Amino acid sequence: MVAGLLLTVLNPIAIAQEQVRPARKLDVWYVPTTPEVVDRMMTVAKVRTGDVVFDLGCGDGLVIAAAKKYGTRGMGVDLDPRRIREARANALRAGVEDLVRFKVGDLFATDIREASVVMLYLLPRLNRRLKPKLFAELRPGARVVSHDFDMGSDWPPDEYIKLGNAGIYLWIMPPYEERDAFRRGESGRR
Repeated sequence: MVAGLLLTVLNPIAIAQEQVRPARKLDVWYVPTTPEVVDRMMTVAKVRTGDVVFDLGCGDGLVIAAAKKYGTRGMGVDLDPRRIREARANALRAGVEDLVRFKVGDLFATDIREASVVMLYLLPRLNRRLKPKLFAELRPGARVVSHDFDMGSDWPPDEYIKLGNAGIYLWIMPPYEERDAFRRGESGRR
């Protein structure tokens, strides 16, 4: 009886703790992107009304700035539930909670086919690991913009901009037939 009562009392605590901790070890540490870099990333990617912006590894929610400035819809994904709560609170404060969604999840398991712009601030090894997913799911003309880190020498950026100490990389997704060349190890358009 006491054990059953104790489990009933402790179970909500265990559930609450589970919602605070990431589902698995985080791949990167949280370092926020400055508002200036976020704004330049959106400018370089030519974000406009009608775009759907995905922020993979969203932290406190870069897509909020795009929604607020351009009226875009967006999705942020992060493994860390604390960051997702923070992003949702930031969206509410910015008045764009109806335009953006945030979910706790693995960016490699997230369906990104709806995205016209993908924003990243991940380590190089994660960008490279993400590359096949970008090629498989993004439509031709979709833009991928990364703060500080490239995709490897086999996929050079379409544009690179230096902003103070930050680097901003832009890739425009090629037509499907060029992606096949890329997968075969040919440079395709390069």
